[in-house]
Amino acid sequence: MERDVVCLVDGNKHLYDRGAYLWTLRPSIVNRIRRDYPKARNQDFICFEHLLPYQVEMIQSMMRSDEKQIDKLNRKLTRTMEDQEYRVTDVNETLKETQTFGQKIADRVAEIAGSWGFIIFYIIVLVGWIVINGLHVFGITFDPYPFILLNLFLSCIAALQAPVIMMSQNRAAYRDRMSSENDYHINLKTEEELRILHAKMDHLMQHQFDHNLEIQAMIFEILSEIRITQKK
Repeated sequence: MERDVVCLVDGNKHLYDRGAYLWTLRPSIVNRIRRDYPKARNQDFICFEHLLPYQVEMIQSMMRSDEKQIDKLNRKLTRTMEDQEYRVTDVNETLKETQTFGQKIADRVAEIAGSWGFIIFYIIVLVGWIVINGLHVFGITFDPYPFILLNLFLSCIAALQAPVIMMSQNRAAYRDRMSSENDYHINLKTEEELRILHAKMDHLMQHQFDHNLEIQAMIFEILSEIRITQKK
């Protein structure tokens, strides 16, 4: 014969299968019951009707906890993406905006001087100069051997060309430094984003997954309790 037990909430008698003893419940739910009923003991009985609000409260609390943690990680990820410290710049656009007229000339001279066209033109001029003045072609001799004027001309070109090329090299070095700094910021930003995403995945795998399983188990318990209470 089924025996009756007294619910610690309303003091009414219920069939023992229409509720649960505190020692059979989850500690988190028991703590919530004892929050309202400090004198509750593990041997006390609570009917399903009064147990249900505590179970629902527990589920809602777990869901809110997961939402807060995910929201916290999302906000941190958003701040990282918007952080000025990790801002990525367009190196070419920045150099173009800050380039002076002299730097443009230096880059152009270095570009021309480092081309095969300039080398071929240079060789043609040298050979032509030597042939004209050394072999007296067309009876013209404006710089006889040992070609002092040619040496002076070449020295002047070298004296002017070297600083211009160095200016262009300095600008190239500046571009490399900017690119390296830009790469550093990109890597730093990517690393921080990956770290946050890993933390988010770890939370989903280690905490939220366990919470979901526990929530599902509690939902099944609630459904079972509802089915039992609906029996006549």
